[in-house]
Amino acid sequence: MKRACVIGAGFGGLALAIRLQSAGIATTLIEARDKVGGRGYVWEKEGFTFDAGPTVVTDPDCLKELWALSGNNMADDVELMPVMPFYRLNWPDGTNFDYSNDNASMRREFMRVAPDDIAGYEDFLAYSEGVYQEGYVKLGHVPFLDIASMVKAAPALARYQAWRSVYSMVSHFVKSEYLRQALSFHTLLVGGNPMTTSAIYALIHKLEKDGGVWWTKGGTNKLAQGMARLFERLGGTVRLADKVVQIHTIGDRATEVETASGWRERFDAVASNGDIVHTYRDLLSGNRRGPEMAKSLAKKKFSPSLFVVHFGLEGTWPGIPHHMILFGPRYKGLLTDIYEHGVLPQDFSIYLHHPTVTDPGMAPAGKSTFYALVPVAHMGKLPVDWDEVGPILAKRILDEVGRRLIPDIHDRIVTQFHYAPTDFANDLSAHLGSAFSLEPILTQSAWFRGHNRDDKLKNVYLAGAGTHPGAGIPGVVGSAKATAKLMLEDLR
Repeated sequence: MKRACVIGAGFGGLALAIRLQSAGIATTLIEARDKVGGRGYVWEKEGFTFDAGPTVVTDPDCLKELWALSGNNMADDVELMPVMPFYRLNWPDGTNFDYSNDNASMRREFMRVAPDDIAGYEDFLAYSEGVYQEGYVKLGHVPFLDIASMVKAAPALARYQAWRSVYSMVSHFVKSEYLRQALSFHTLLVGGNPMTTSAIYALIHKLEKDGGVWWTKGGTNKLAQGMARLFERLGGTVRLADKVVQIHTIGDRATEVETASGWRERFDAVASNGDIVHTYRDLLSGNRRGPEMAKSLAKKKFSPSLFVVHFGLEGTWPGIPHHMILFGPRYKGLLTDIYEHGVLPQDFSIYLHHPTVTDPGMAPAGKSTFYALVPVAHMGKLPVDWDEVGPILAKRILDEVGRRLIPDIHDRIVTQFHYAPTDFANDLSAHLGSAFSLEPILTQSAWFRGHNRDDKLKNVYLAGAGTHPGAGIPGVVGSAKATAKLMLEDLR
């Protein structure tokens, strides 16, 4: 039996390990932290359950497929709960817009906020369906290993004006600035600036419209745990709390994987779901290919980081939906500050996560779990002391949530902590503390992104946010599908 190693038990690594083990490859999954999940980590404090994120689950079919490979049922391990509305969007003047895939509800929202844009929105959805078919269905699960594959895809990408930004394309269809923000902010959930991310990412709307937006009962880490249980039932091996320190090579092939504990094993193939720069710079440092690729990757543009305030409150808020976007007074200017200038602005837009409105078990009775997330520049652009800045920014964010939603928020806090760019760097070995790896611009997509199989090391593979197709749960699960196809072909 052929043997494979998958480094990193994030959603991409879990999906890849399941695919390999389902196909009869004896697979070992190694994770540096004490729990599976990667960015989907979890903390339990004073009876509250705090998800590290991601918290938006779309395209559940791509997950169900992992269980179906071996004739299993995802519902045996994971319970998905529908979220409605998908998001409540709120602006500083008090305007709300509830976004969902319910046609009647959406029409009411448009009539209230932007009645003149209903027809344009329908045209936008038709455009979204087109890019979904080309960018996700046809290309989202296939590897781009050479320039010829990119050239082959170019006509379809050109037909849908992929060179334009999501915001630019949205603006072509709708005139209301509220709607332009409402239909373009989604790229931020995968690390992209709506002003520069390729219009192909408008496919997210079709993905959500068809598949819905879901929550994993008990928290997103329960999804990771369910995937790990499936993997182990299939005969796979999981090693936790043992960081990989080296992928050993001879010539152009990986031979062994070594961990911090001194454990060392030989494998026929090695795949990394870890940060792409960390993989080349650190894990492959013993082969000339490692530092060469790390140097090349370091020249690319990386997505911002995140600053997340987790807090548990006394009381319940049935009027605050599961997902809320609290837009700030600026949109384009704020994004420019984060992505280009690398400053810490005085204003911000907040993603507010309130899971207890859907799943009360995430907090003790009569209490609520929240987190408030703001994008911030990565450490290469914003080299501040987060030990000093973190508490100040956390208070400012909580002040804003209090001003707009919960006036006595500070009096109600039972427990609170925050997660900063330095934590992404330390806990996840994320280059520059980036939360989403390479920025998803057109010139860093498909063949221009990390390849699912290394071009020179013949049995070294990659999956996850830094590879094609990119970040987000459907993205990294799609990368695992593309990578597994290559590995299975090579191992047989």
